[in-house]
Amino acid sequence: MDSVEPGQTAGEADCETVIRVRGVRTVFGTRVIHDGIDLDVCRGEVLALVGGSGSGKSTLMREMIMLHQPDGGSVQLFDTELVGVSERDAQRLRRRLGVLFQQGALFSGLTVLQNTGMPLREHTRLDDAMIDALARVKIAQAGLPPEAAALLPSELSGGMIKRAALARAMALDPEILFLDEPTSGLDPTSAGAFDELVVQLKDMLGLTVLMVTHDLDSLWTVADRVAVLGDGKLQGVDSMEALSRSTQPHIREYFEGPRARRVREQQ
Repeated sequence: MDSVEPGQTAGEADCETVIRVRGVRTVFGTRVIHDGIDLDVCRGEVLALVGGSGSGKSTLMREMIMLHQPDGGSVQLFDTELVGVSERDAQRLRRRLGVLFQQGALFSGLTVLQNTGMPLREHTRLDDAMIDALARVKIAQAGLPPEAAALLPSELSGGMIKRAALARAMALDPEILFLDEPTSGLDPTSAGAFDELVVQLKDMLGLTVLMVTHDLDSLWTVADRVAVLGDGKLQGVDSMEALSRSTQPHIREYFEGPRARRVREQQ
């Protein structure tokens, strides 16, 4: 019988690991955010990070995308150690990632087309015509109509902002897509449509997706596995079906409350 690595379930033991977190410790002042986190992300899966406020979900994601260095432990991306990574190697790795930040983080003075093309201008030597053509493809993949390309962020609805940010995140054809609260602030219909889009893109493009979310509907609809953070530790990682039956207090907080039961009953 194959052994199961930390941060994996038995069914994921044979996965190709694209992100490997071992013993990560993160401290802000006197506050310990992470105290020995072990987690693997498998190629082709959607892994969701959940936990209470201050549990370090977004911080762990920032450590994976090289925006924050942990105080201890190891974070490997495509078998490259990120702790102390050189700027040259960091730039090489960033080309293989796409990131959608919580509020979209679009440049307010640029159109959707210009925002989407920004990573291509930063990381390639393509001419403007080719960049615009590729950006329009990504805008279409994100489910936006062609006319949205000429709009400024201030002219977009909340759902359109998320899709425009997604188009930009996919500009470099990433292998891993990071989504920070992708459905936050959206109405249920828009959130559901965005979840469906993520699943379609994952299947169509073979993406690996790491998603930070508190949206229980998204967890049931999109996630292959869910990792629960609490008290500085990884409290559990498994399918939603398995976690919903857990007796651990930190997990029950998410999956045994009234709202969670309503969502589960709708599945």
